[in-house]
Amino acid sequence: MLKTFTQLLGTARPVFHRYLWLAVAYGLLCGLTISTLLPLLRSWLQGDTIAALYWLTALLFGVFASWLWRRWVEKAGVQVGTAVLQAGRHRLGEHVARMPMGWFTPQNTARLEHVVTQGMMSVAQLPAHVFTPLISGVITPMVLVVTLWALHPILGMIALVALPLLAGAFALTTRLARDADSVFQLDFAQSSQRIVEFAQAQSVLRAFQGEAGSARFVEQAIDQQQQSGLRVIARSALSTVLNAWAVQLVLAVLLLACVAWLDGVLNTGLPSSEVVTVIMALLIVSRFIDPLLEVAGYADVLRAANTQLRGIASLLQVQPLPQPNNAQPLQQPKDASASLQNVHFRYADDAPEVLHGVSLHIAPGSMTALIGASGSGKTTVMRLLARFFDTNAGVVQLGGVDVRQLTDAQIAEHTSQIFQDSYLLAGSIGDNIRIGKLGATDSEVLRAAQQAGVTEIIARLPQGLDTPVGEGGARLSGGERQRIAIARALLKDAPIFLVDEATSALDAQNQQTIAHTLSLLKGRRTLIVIAHQLSTIAMADHVVVLEDGYVVEQGSPQALLTLNGRYAQFLRQRGMGKGWRIASGNATRTPQGQPCN
Repeated sequence: MLKTFTQLLGTARPVFHRYLWLAVAYGLLCGLTISTLLPLLRSWLQGDTIAALYWLTALLFGVFASWLWRRWVEKAGVQVGTAVLQAGRHRLGEHVARMPMGWFTPQNTARLEHVVTQGMMSVAQLPAHVFTPLISGVITPMVLVVTLWALHPILGMIALVALPLLAGAFALTTRLARDADSVFQLDFAQSSQRIVEFAQAQSVLRAFQGEAGSARFVEQAIDQQQQSGLRVIARSALSTVLNAWAVQLVLAVLLLACVAWLDGVLNTGLPSSEVVTVIMALLIVSRFIDPLLEVAGYADVLRAANTQLRGIASLLQVQPLPQPNNAQPLQQPKDASASLQNVHFRYADDAPEVLHGVSLHIAPGSMTALIGASGSGKTTVMRLLARFFDTNAGVVQLGGVDVRQLTDAQIAEHTSQIFQDSYLLAGSIGDNIRIGKLGATDSEVLRAAQQAGVTEIIARLPQGLDTPVGEGGARLSGGERQRIAIARALLKDAPIFLVDEATSALDAQNQQTIAHTLSLLKGRRTLIVIAHQLSTIAMADHVVVLEDGYVVEQGSPQALLTLNGRYAQFLRQRGMGKGWRIASGNATRTPQGQPCN
């Protein structure tokens, strides 16, 4: 727990170390202040008024010093919490920026969002509100163990043995609710994601499900969170009760020891001062138990915080993809080619293989279309080219260089990516297009917008390029978001374009606009396109047909059509059948149909 906490602090660790020393000193001061009750009462009962006044002064000074020291500790705790929010989020942000792109699935993104918001705030509150009472609740009883030992060795022995036994009991009860709490945190993140999704997708939900069913997914997520929450409450309550019973058991044993001691004093006729000593021992026993009960009460809060820290630790344990050794000169891509050589890949060690010995070569300046049924491996090929993941076997190359020998910055500079899920950042349309090339002029942005068919969008909006798109592009339609993503990639103007379902959310007119843009880029840039539009496939120089993770056919459209294999079957499935022929980079239908663009 503390390892992850200090890892988040980074260079701000000295602030935490100072806080720890202050908190430990506060616990010692509290224990010593309580211990002054013994000589104070002894002097008072023995009639030594002057000595009693000295000890009373010491007690009052200790109380005042403890109050003042507690304020210093709390201020130091707030400083640690602030450092956690600043340094911790910065540390987490740097790590997230190095994570493999393939890690960012919807489930993992929900986890990340929950950790950055709920998790980090919970962790930042630990020093001021949890660590201080816990540290003092442990240190103060340890001081009182010495005091009890001085009063009566048997009581000191019982108290000394009780501390590690209580620590073990607290650890066992914490495990009762730990797993349930982890499930609850995951369900909490999922329900939060569903609520946001529900707010953003109202038009789709109402159109297809009606008002009665539009909240079904949210209700299911909240119900699941409620069920896991009830399990956490039940186990937390049981944990709290067991912790309190453990402390009360120690109290009972100490009281029995005191009673036996008192009985021995009375039976042996020892002086009355021994009776006074027993009474003082009972007072110290009560002060010994009180902080332990406080620790038992915080065990549930500490367990929940530990769950948050384990969630943060799981993120920090995600390993970035290895980068080239800086000690050697970086290799540079020789051209705009791309290739896969006998590539095998699976998304997890226990998952089935999704690519089986895939090999293909894409020449510089050519246009390659990847086609195949859903799940055939097309998107996986594209992600490997962009190095979302590393292969399990085989080599992926850009410009004749293994992608593992290229830095992330080199790959980003060498490729423009247009993927199926087009995410826009909160800001204006112009801001989102400029992400492709920081510092681009308005004319460059407008040219890219025109090529991607965005000019029609900005023409009907009062603010034009300055129109806010909302969080994730929520103010725009799916087709509009995709066109802006395409404009962003066009503005970047990298040597290789990776296009995954670029026209999936566009109407026929805009599909034609994008197809025209691709035709303009053909020969000037290397285009690798996942396409279902026949006009796009017809423009390709090379077609790769994937099926269940295997390359079953590849070649020019004309050659594959002559084979009458999977490619020809693909055309027939889309109603192209006998009437289609490929000629001069255009698809035509004879004689019944009209030319298709």
